[in-house]
Amino acid sequence: MATAVTHYTSYKARPFTREQRDTTTILFGGLTWKHERLVQGVFNNLNYKAKPLPNITRADLDAGKELIDVGACCPTIFTTGSLVNFLKTEVAENGRQKTLDDYVFLTAGACGPCRFGQYHESYEMALDGMGLKDFRLFLLAQDQLDQAPEKGGGLEINMPLSLGIVWAILCGDMLTDMEYQTRPYEVTPGETDRVMKESADFLFEIFQKRPIHGKKWGLLAWHFLSSYFADALRVVKKKFDAIQVDRLQVKPKIKITGEFWLQTHEGDGNYNIKHWLEQEGSEVMPPPVAVWLGYLLHTPIWRLQKKAVVDRKVRMKIAMVRGMEKLYIGTYNRFRKALGNVPYALPDQEELKNLASPFFHYELRGGEGHMLVGKALHAHLHKHANMTCELSPYSCMPNTMSQGAMANVQGRYPELLYAPIEIKGDAEVHALSRCQMILTEAKKRAQSEFVEAMARTGMTVEKIRQIEEKRPELKKATYRVPHLGYASTAANYVMHLAGAKSAAATA
Repeated sequence: MATAVTHYTSYKARPFTREQRDTTTILFGGLTWKHERLVQGVFNNLNYKAKPLPNITRADLDAGKELIDVGACCPTIFTTGSLVNFLKTEVAENGRQKTLDDYVFLTAGACGPCRFGQYHESYEMALDGMGLKDFRLFLLAQDQLDQAPEKGGGLEINMPLSLGIVWAILCGDMLTDMEYQTRPYEVTPGETDRVMKESADFLFEIFQKRPIHGKKWGLLAWHFLSSYFADALRVVKKKFDAIQVDRLQVKPKIKITGEFWLQTHEGDGNYNIKHWLEQEGSEVMPPPVAVWLGYLLHTPIWRLQKKAVVDRKVRMKIAMVRGMEKLYIGTYNRFRKALGNVPYALPDQEELKNLASPFFHYELRGGEGHMLVGKALHAHLHKHANMTCELSPYSCMPNTMSQGAMANVQGRYPELLYAPIEIKGDAEVHALSRCQMILTEAKKRAQSEFVEAMARTGMTVEKIRQIEEKRPELKKATYRVPHLGYASTAANYVMHLAGAKSAAATA
């Protein structure tokens, strides 16, 4: 007797209709809690109910391993497990059908060699395994602002939503830079975290009340030209003004790079390595999501340049992309200025490409591509960091390629301190001990910088404290210490105060 064959059919989400918006919550995740809080405000602004998934925990790793293939990379296992655990709780409390009706999940989509392009397949496998194959899952393409409404029209991925998310990400980056430049030096422990919570809640309201001017070009122009968000960031600056810091604490500055999710994440998914580095006496340079968005915006120029022979309009197209890029960077810098230019400037994409080119070709796309090499060299050559820590998922192909290229980079630049950390979710002691070995050298370099700066300037701790007494603004978290040739903040602070003192004496 012949056995019936059931062929594979791709996942098709049930409709999410406009009528269901009031009773359906959109789940999302993948960024820091600050970014997600502001994105939630964007959804609410457009009359969606939205909720970020809980922050990643070790239990999510275990749940992910149960339900998806063992070859999945670390972020996939964690993010799948996070969705699974949330839905398990909802089913236990409210039942299967109510969970299916009350929630949809929105995740980013991509293509290329990175397995990020297959994340949704892992979600589908897990949903099927837990008996929730009918759960609704939708993809947001990361390289398009305006997309067709998802099935049923309940979720419209349009410019009001996409622009709101992008601007929320930019503001989230601003908060993150302020946080990580302030907390290592705060005089009162816990003050930075308190102000961060206040600031994120305030900006949540700003995004929730965002006025909508037009649908496409008018809306785009308003986001680029309005002072609405910069004014809000000026209010945030006043909140940070109240935090007192002591920048004479000598701490190495650690640049974080790596696979997008791991370098962005703050939690068990990357062994909470940013806070661990702070506890070990470091200042962390977190990676802004805006660099990735800038990469997506800039790379069409390289493809267009190759079409100059066959496309007569290529110069005009390149000019249009460059124009958008200038507006984007100008907006980012406007936000930085609203915070006293304390947040870091974005690196130039052409410079990153040129720095990486001898070691990693820019057309080898996948993951962060050549940027991992470019950012490590950029931080080293410009003395922006004492050490680079690259976070890579276990068996991640794009990151394996960049780590191989970095062996050549270190041969050419032996002074570059580079800590490649492979993260698989359950090897924390091994990963952090590797990082700690290189961190020891970074601490020595930061101390050497401080001693050298004090010797060059003739400054002493007592002199610096006297200057601070006369100029109390120096101890505010929002006081910008310029980069004066050293990586560590303490050394640059000494050079800055010595220069200010000399200028005062001359006057």
